[in-house]
Amino acid sequence: MQLFVCQSCGARLYFENRFCQSCNHSLGYLPDADVLMALVRPAESNDTGDGVSGLWQPLVAPERRMRFCVNARYDACNWLVPANGDATEAEPFCKACRFNRIVPDLNDATNLARWRKIETAKHWLIYTLSRLGLPMPDRKQDPAHGLAFDFLSPLDDKPPPLTGHDEGVIVLNVEEAEDAIRESNRAAMGEPYRTLLGHFRHEIGHFYWDILVRDADNSDPDKPNSGKLDACRAIFGDDREDYAAALERHYAEGAPPDWQNHFISAYASSHPWEDFAETWAHYLHIVDTIETATAYGLRVRPPGTAAGTAPLTSDFDPYRAPSIEDMIEVWLPLSFAMNSLARSMGQPDLYPFILSPPVIDKLGFIHNLVKPRG
Repeated sequence: MQLFVCQSCGARLYFENRFCQSCNHSLGYLPDADVLMALVRPAESNDTGDGVSGLWQPLVAPERRMRFCVNARYDACNWLVPANGDATEAEPFCKACRFNRIVPDLNDATNLARWRKIETAKHWLIYTLSRLGLPMPDRKQDPAHGLAFDFLSPLDDKPPPLTGHDEGVIVLNVEEAEDAIRESNRAAMGEPYRTLLGHFRHEIGHFYWDILVRDADNSDPDKPNSGKLDACRAIFGDDREDYAAALERHYAEGAPPDWQNHFISAYASSHPWEDFAETWAHYLHIVDTIETATAYGLRVRPPGTAAGTAPLTSDFDPYRAPSIEDMIEVWLPLSFAMNSLARSMGQPDLYPFILSPPVIDKLGFIHNLVKPRG
């Protein structure tokens, strides 16, 4: 994530901020400019008194008129949409919230609190996908395979909803927003890492396997994605393996003893689809964390000359890295430093994973898949 500053007072801001804590200006994220804007009310604001409705004027672009996404009324979104025409004609949802298909009952205070946490993670995901220049068709643009999110609450008379992906629809059990529940699930499944953002990054990997690999033209050499399915199978394995049987075997027998030599996680060893999705998620972890580190001016210069000791410099842009090797050279010392800092606070490692050469090759496939679009 990049660093944002208030255009009014210069204070540092978080991506999720709705107000500047220093000068109290309202803030809104403008996706087309990739900027968190300090806002003021224009004379024709039509303010309804709820603090978010009506027109807003960016402090540094006084000629523009914006509205907040309608989910701002729930304190679940701080993204802006252009104010075209009157309120009834304007697009109600922002670039991130337009993908929501089902949200929990927001009259329930527990659901509302969970949904706000979920939206924070989802907006972070959409930010990264936008920076990568990846296609994000919604269900209006592609009714059969477009991206959509269903955030489901457990019902007393039904089995709990399972987090997953199916032809563009990403389902998330809203209970995952509860730290205690999520940690219990993490421990029960023997996972070293489990977060809302991690869920989104994994499930969106399945979505992009569909549209960038499976549905890519694999016969016409003039098409940019020609041969992607065969190339993916060569490195991740044959996705035609029975998926249900593979998962049943994984949960019954566990991962192979040497899984760390070939996979980023134990779950990645269960099936090529999961290997791709897990690797995709880690690629996003790496890109976003490196961007955050460089934005804040972190300089990691570990001693030694062994592999993984390259310094992190101020001008390194992970979105424009020529190769995965360039990214890994700065990621290894950065992740080592992060883990060391976490241990200094008595916390578990922030990045408890090993990047073996086969895993780096898989990350390289993901990098080459998205690089032409960045």
